[in-house]
Order: sequence, then structure tokens, then C-alpha cells
Amino acid sequence: MNMKTLNPETARQQLESGAVMVDIRPSDEYAREHIAQAVNIQIEQLPHHPGIRNARAVIFHCRSGNRTRMLAQALQASVKCDAYVLEGGLDAWKKADLPVIADRSQPLELQRQVQIVAGLMIVLGTALGVLISPWWLLLSGFVGLGLVFAGVSGFCGLARVLLKMPWNKRAISA
Repeated sequence: MNMKTLNPETARQQLESGAVMVDIRPSDEYAREHIAQAVNIQIEQLPHHPGIRNARAVIFHCRSGNRTRMLAQALQASVKCDAYVLEGGLDAWKKADLPVIADRSQPLELQRQVQIVAGLMIVLGTALGVLISPWWLLLSGFVGLGLVFAGVSGFCGLARVLLKMPWNKRAISA
């Protein structure tokens, strides 16, 4: 069974009528930017979360709507009321000029940090391999293998290292 989608304006009207907006993204993404009325609840916490137990309707969203659509069946099964998906997610909400809370002092979400660092290491390895020694190309190969391993196993060593960086520890303790 597919959940109905709501455009941002209809979702705003539902919120004014007592619906609850649930942001299913990881807490680091939520901390950096989120819809003003949204609560951040991870999918495994939904069935027991007091914030939605007595809700008359729940509107789920993520950044673009893709994660929410992929998880729609599980999300709908986790609530006992009407459930909706915000069409286009946070991106569409912002495009409609509806209120968001942004805290740019929070670090970029971990996935983006990994993409930036891995990309820089690949470019650096390639540039040094061309300009200094072909042995530097091993750096690009090593990073590429690390990304493949992370995709296959679900374990990303680079993400674990980045979590230990001072800017990410500040976000965790806040």
C-alpha cells in the first residue's frame, strides 16, 4: 500500500490542523537544517515514540523524498494514524519558501564529509601520480577500494576517522 503524498503547501495546512511532521534523516543532517515544525525520529524509534503515539496524522520526510518513498511501507506500518509523504522533502519545502531552521555552525553531514575527503584524496593521488611519481596513483586506488568495501560491507573506515575530528565531536556533545 502506497502512502499518499502531500505537496509542501498542503503539508503546511495539515500541520496547522494538528498533524505531526517527522524528519527521518540522521540526527547530524537534522541538526544542520530542518523544517521548523519537524521532529527528528529514527525509523526504529517510531512505534514507541511518545510524540506520535496520539497523532491524528503523520507526515514523513527526508531531504529529497527518495529515502521516504523507499521506506514508505515500513513508515506507514509504524504508525496507527493517517500517514503521508512530503513530496520533494526538505528541498521542496525550502523551494516553497516555508520556514526552516538552519544551523551552519553544525558540521556537514558525515556522508558529505566522506565524499569530499575521498574525492580530494583521489584527485591528489592522481595529480601527484602524474607530476611526481606513478606510485602516488596507489593512493587513488586505495581510496577507490575503500569506497567499494564500504559499499559492500556497510563499514566505512574514513567515516570512523572523520567522526573523531574535533568539529564532529563538538556536534555530538551539543
